[in-house]
Amino acid sequence: MKDISIEPFSPLSYAFGQPDITGFYKVLPEDFLVEEQIAFELSGEGEHLWCWVEKKGENTDWVLQKLAKWAGVSSGRVGVAGQKDRHAVTRQWFSIQLPEGKNPLIEEFRVENVKILNVVRHQRKLKTGGLSGNRFTLIIRNLKGRKGWVQALEARLMLMQSQGVPNYFGAQRFGLYGRNIKQGIKLLAGELPNVKRNQKSLYLSALRSWMFNQLLSQRVQSGQWNQLVSGDVLQLEGSNKWFLDDASSGLHSRIEQLDLHPTGALYGKGILPTQKEALVIEQTVAKSFLDWISALDAYGVQQDRRALRVVPINLMWQWVEDSSIDPVLKLSFSLRSGSYATMVLRELFNGEDYQVRLKSQKKE
Repeated sequence: MKDISIEPFSPLSYAFGQPDITGFYKVLPEDFLVEEQIAFELSGEGEHLWCWVEKKGENTDWVLQKLAKWAGVSSGRVGVAGQKDRHAVTRQWFSIQLPEGKNPLIEEFRVENVKILNVVRHQRKLKTGGLSGNRFTLIIRNLKGRKGWVQALEARLMLMQSQGVPNYFGAQRFGLYGRNIKQGIKLLAGELPNVKRNQKSLYLSALRSWMFNQLLSQRVQSGQWNQLVSGDVLQLEGSNKWFLDDASSGLHSRIEQLDLHPTGALYGKGILPTQKEALVIEQTVAKSFLDWISALDAYGVQQDRRALRVVPINLMWQWVEDSSIDPVLKLSFSLRSGSYATMVLRELFNGEDYQVRLKSQKKE
């Protein structure tokens, strides 16, 4: 077993070299705006009332409870696609199972820092992961670097546009200070006998995500994260469908054109679908985590695939303040569901979550 007591991201390989530009994100909640995207039209009728909600500096589960109280239903009747950052401004969908008829009045929902922007009826409940992606608008402050760092940063942005970035799992998956990983190890050791089902799922996902990050880091280090390796399993851009490399012509060019992406193993129960060189790489990483993979198998966690690369869609940037003392960069882009904006920022600059920094200072 590899040493996992280290900070989760510092040892992971960088696609374009480790940046020496520093800066802060999430200084203010307004600096991190997230908007959920769905790939279908809401019908306007049905037993589920979908609410488009903006929250600022609040927890998603807490907002869910407030919506349930407003609608006069149990929290189990409220659906949400996923958790959103607390120290941010987020716009996301919640669905509430309510018989068709009179909707609760929006003006009667009085919760500080939370607004219901719109309501639409639909036939189905919003389920976990039921998004096509998220749109981010981010403000980066206190950027600093060596001479010519502005040009270097913009060069990185152009590389990210044309090649994408490694699709690492972000810090949210592992919990503050890697807590979910530590709890996952305790779970496998039988030290958490009364763990709740949702917590168990969280901890197992953290272990699997850690292993994926190690696999991806190895592919990045060898320059193969965005290149075809013989026996690779490939995924179509914008889709969860994947297929085995069949040595047909055009695969290399389709990867260069961002139409296809190599994938990596989300280890678990079952046989790896990769072959040849790609299989050897995944088996080599697996040897360091055999006890974890065996436990995932025992818990019935089926293996899956995840793209090694994610492409920030409609990536745009502008300098908000043209000052060499305290320049402010505004970034906007979309990511498919399951990918992390913080991992995009990691390739761009040596950034620090300002709120995590404040918490660390308070603990000291």
